[in-house]
Amino acid sequence: MSNALKSVKVAPNSATLEEARHRVFDFFKTACRSLPTVMQIYNLDDVTSISELRSTVASEIRKNSHVTNPKVIDMLLFKAFEELKNVVDHAKQRHHIIGQYVVGKEGLVHDKATKDQGISPFLKNFYNSNYS
Repeated sequence: MSNALKSVKVAPNSATLEEARHRVFDFFKTACRSLPTVMQIYNLDDVTSISELRSTVASEIRKNSHVTNPKVIDMLLFKAFEELKNVVDHAKQRHHIIGQYVVGKEGLVHDKATKDQGISPFLKNFYNSNYS
């Protein structure tokens, strides 16, 4: 699969917003097609499913849905293709993939209610501001 990704490149400039939008959909298709390979490389069958990873990729793309400048979209696509290439080329370790794409930010914050007993309000606010 990494050979297929080497041939895919983002053009340096999108002429219009519609062209950039079309490239985002092409990236999403490419990412979804590489998910079975990612599942196999990192042995993620016991942790997640392809559909959960697909929804994670979609949510990462939706985070930047407010961007309307085609040049910025091209830059974000370049970064996304580089990240996908690094994942498919096994440049990351399993725990990086699990922490970044399976568990996510919300999953890393554990049950704070049981640990916060007897802590001053200042420290509670401090911890909450660092977790958010």
